[in-house]
Parts: sequence; structure tokens; C-alpha cells
Amino acid sequence: MNERLSFEWRRRQNWIIIGVLYALFMMSRYNYSAISPLLLAAFGWTKQDLSILETVLPFFYGLSVIINAALVDRIGGRKAYLIGSAGVVAANLAFGAGHWLIGSFAPRETAYIMSAVYAFNAYFQSFGAMAIIQINSQWFAPQERGTFSAIFGILIRMGLVFAFSGVPLIAAHTAWYWGFWIPAILVAVFAGLDYFFVTDKPEEAGYPAVIPDDKGVRAKPGAFALIKGVVSDKNVLIFALASIMIGFVRRSVVDSWWPLYLKEVIGVSGTSLIAQVMPWGIAVCGILGGFALGPISDRLGRRAPVIGAGFLGMAVSLGIFRLVGPKSLGGWETVACLALLSFFVNGVHGVIMGAASMDLGGKHGSASAAGIFDGAQYFFAAPFTGLLVGKITTNFGWDIWKVWPIPFALVGAVLMLFVWNVKSSRGGGH
Repeated sequence: MNERLSFEWRRRQNWIIIGVLYALFMMSRYNYSAISPLLLAAFGWTKQDLSILETVLPFFYGLSVIINAALVDRIGGRKAYLIGSAGVVAANLAFGAGHWLIGSFAPRETAYIMSAVYAFNAYFQSFGAMAIIQINSQWFAPQERGTFSAIFGILIRMGLVFAFSGVPLIAAHTAWYWGFWIPAILVAVFAGLDYFFVTDKPEEAGYPAVIPDDKGVRAKPGAFALIKGVVSDKNVLIFALASIMIGFVRRSVVDSWWPLYLKEVIGVSGTSLIAQVMPWGIAVCGILGGFALGPISDRLGRRAPVIGAGFLGMAVSLGIFRLVGPKSLGGWETVACLALLSFFVNGVHGVIMGAASMDLGGKHGSASAAGIFDGAQYFFAAPFTGLLVGKITTNFGWDIWKVWPIPFALVGAVLMLFVWNVKSSRGGGH
């Protein structure tokens, strides 16, 4: 086996383990959204009770990502994954154990208790995306990163399939709390594989570095230097603002609330055909979006034009969703509209998180850049996609839920004009 082929096989082994682990992180992050109708029934919650969890998780996740970003760059992705996995396992076991609280507290009190458990989960979930970005910034050259962003998008979507398709099936055949305990077990298994078989960089596996250190600098910079080097770049801040705009669309429509929409508006449960096809439609179209937008940004040598087009696609998709009446196609119109929206959301998110973060953060600061992008997306979207959605759907119905993110998608498209000519071939590091 020649050296290049050997390297590819070793990189693939690394990639498969950390990739599946990230998908399982996603499963153990969105399992509560996937079976939200069951949680409402079990705990006696209202949509506004549920909105507490929908606010707490992204708020603490976003804050934790920003706080932990430089730490991940310092300790490496493999260790970060192990730390995150331990906390995610503990949090999901604890959330499942919450079924013993039923009857001991009022519904709103249990909502606060369970949201505290999910704040704990959010903190440790924050290590996942940064770990995978940090590891792969060492294994993928700049001209490969758009394609990597497409693969990153697959992981996100498959994790959501595990959550929104798999968890309802688990709950239907056991009990709702197994929808938290089984993901915890799976995370533990792949964390073990991470411990034994994953390396942070090619050199640790006996291969030459993909990206040599810049200007002869070998030592990693300190945490403060990493953060300062990343945030002092105005392009990073513009991409961070764009990531926030993605969060308003993604968190309020594609990644949460729609199981409850299907239950209340379409009248179907999580194990029905429509509810089972939905996450697959979102996943497949999201994956196609990643493979369309990521490699195109590689070929263009610029990320912004592709991202801008994706934001416009989000606005159009949401407009169609509002214009098509619910049940006009027996509920399948919802599947089609959210699948189309996922094409653009996942494609844009993948390019920003999986490619632009490496371009702008470089070899040493990729997790810091990814932390800023991902953290800002969740942190600033939290009150709007949690408490606000809970309130407006309760007081004004579901129609406004379909269209209120459109202005944010348009803002995201405009932001890309300010970084239109930023090149994607930067290989350096802060």
C-alpha cells in the first residue's frame, strides 16, 4: 500500500469514528425535541413550558462554545471529545431518570428542573463541533475544506435522523426515557473508540503534517492570543453575524418545533409515516445542499457568494411554506417545504462551520473560529427560537412561525456582500 493510500485509509478511520460520535452528540441533543409531544403528555407541560428547554439548551450551548473554544484548541479535539462525551452521557441518563419526578412536582417546576439538566448537557455538547473541527483542520488541506463541510453536513443531518426518526421509535417500543438512555449508551461506546483509535493530527499516526506550522512557529499560542487573533479579524465577525442569522432559521424551524406542528396542525404522531419521512427528507436534502454548496465554494475559491445564495434560498423556501396551506397535500407539503429549507440551511451552515472556520481560524485557531460561529448562532437565537416561538404559537397560531425568520435570512445574504471577495485558500494559523 503506497503512502498516500495508507494516509487516506488512516484519515478515513479517524473521520468515521469522530463523525459517528458527532452524529450521536446530535442525537443526544435533539432527542427531547423529537419526542416533545410525549414529554408534554408525560409531564403535563404546555408549549410555553417546553419553550423553557428550547431556550436553555441553545443559550448555554452557545455560551459554552464561546468559552470552551480556545480550550479545545489548546488540549486538542480528541481530549475535548472525551470530556464532552462524559458529560453528555451523564446528562442524558439524568434526563431519562426525570420520569421519577412525575407527580412529585408541578409541571412548571419539573420544566425548570429538566431545563437545568439540559443546561448541563448543553455545556458538554459544546465540545463536539469544536473537537471535530480542530481534528480535521489538521487532517484536511485548505482546498479540501469545502468538501469536508459537505461531509460535516452529513453528520449533522444523520444525527437529526437518529434523533427525530430513531428516538420516537425507541420511545414507542419502550418508554420515553429510553430515548435518552439508549443515546447515552451509544455515545459511551464511540467515546471508547475515540480513546483508542483517534489521533489529533497526522504526525501522531506516523504521517507528515498536512499543513506545516506557519513562519516556523511550533508552539501553540495561549488561549488569550488565540481568541484575540481570531476576533480581531473583521471577516470573522461578519461570518459570525451570518451564523446568527442561520440560527434564527435553523433553530426555530428545521431543528425543533416541527414535531409539535405535525401533532397540532397535521394531526400525526412521531411514529406515523409523515413524521418518519420528515427527518429523512430534511436529512437527504440537507446532505445534497452540503455537497452542492461546499464543493462549489472550493471551486470558486470564495465562500461568500455561495453562502449569500443559500440565504436567499432560505427566504424563498419559507415563503413557499407559508403560501402552501396546511393539509393541502395531506401534510406532505410540510415535508417538501422543510426538506427544501434544509437544503439551504445545511449547505450554508456547513460552509461556515466546516470551511470558513478553518480558513479564518487557521491551523491553531480553527476551534476558536468555529466556537465563535457556532456559539453566536445558538446564544443569540436562544430567546427568539425558544421563548418567543412558544409564546407566538400559543397566542397567534402556527402561521407566523413559518415566516418570521425570513428577514433574518435576507440580512444574512446582505452580510455576505461585505466579505464577497474573501479568499478560501488561506492555510495559515493564528
